[in-house]
Amino acid sequence: MGNWITIERIISDYFSGGKYQLSKFNFAMLLNENLKTYLENCLSQQISVPVNIREILAIGGGSINYAYCLNTNAGKFFAKINNASKFPEMFTAEARGLELLAETNTFNIPNVIKVGDFENVSFILMEFIEAGKCVKNFFADFGSKLATLHQHTNIYFGLNHDNYIGSLKQSNIQQKNGVMFFIHERLQVQIALAEQNRMIDSSTIEQFEKLYGKLETILPKEKSSLLHGDLWSGNFMTSPGGKACLVDPAVYYGNREADIAMSKLFGGFDNDFYESYNATFPLIKGWEQRIDVWNLYPLLVHVNLFGGGYVAQVKSILKRFC
Repeated sequence: MGNWITIERIISDYFSGGKYQLSKFNFAMLLNENLKTYLENCLSQQISVPVNIREILAIGGGSINYAYCLNTNAGKFFAKINNASKFPEMFTAEARGLELLAETNTFNIPNVIKVGDFENVSFILMEFIEAGKCVKNFFADFGSKLATLHQHTNIYFGLNHDNYIGSLKQSNIQQKNGVMFFIHERLQVQIALAEQNRMIDSSTIEQFEKLYGKLETILPKEKSSLLHGDLWSGNFMTSPGGKACLVDPAVYYGNREADIAMSKLFGGFDNDFYESYNATFPLIKGWEQRIDVWNLYPLLVHVNLFGGGYVAQVKSILKRFC
């Protein structure tokens, strides 16, 4: 999520086929020599081999951070960098989220090598995942694995630390009641920000107040599941083995329908994904009708990032349910 546009992004996207495709331009000048040397030292310490970065290639498709493939004498590595003061602890939270997902042994998750700061630049170094071709049952396998991931549960909704959803901070204060968590830590946080930025009017806020009183009867009662948290088509890739690899998480424990709903927000995945998910861990009846309620959260995030038509989408959903 996000909407910055730079010359790097324009050129990179022109020559690349999409997320994590390498551009034909060398953007080494965007990483100054001091930072390059520091990253070399970090990699050398972590893998116990002297590392020399031979080439830095910009990766198109991102919308918040600068992303690069580092070609070195020890192989390829993936790096993201940003202003440390603008997004404090963003990469630390991302690393913790990736580690939580990796601990479930469900999906291929990039291995985090190092997170750090250098001269007000924050960075995360990871293994570089070469994009592969989808196997025949790609989405069926993807759906089944997500269902398995969602069987990792917790007594609380939320997480023991906050993180980010796109470029916005995501509050994860833990609660035992999933509906209250959804109201207080998801909807109300974004509504307050939208009101502060004059993105929504008082009548829309009143509609949300009406919705809150109905959510206990609309939303299902289940244990909280470990969620990716930002599960759309831009946040997974195909690994060299042809299976789904998850990236850029906004991890927390929540109702699993939130991940399913997010996957449908921008067109949805292949039907095999949902059929396989339901065969592995059936969703509670009526889940299709609840998708728009769950998607009020990512839509509000988009309202706060981009405004525009997302406000109309939010109002349309509220009109149906209130």
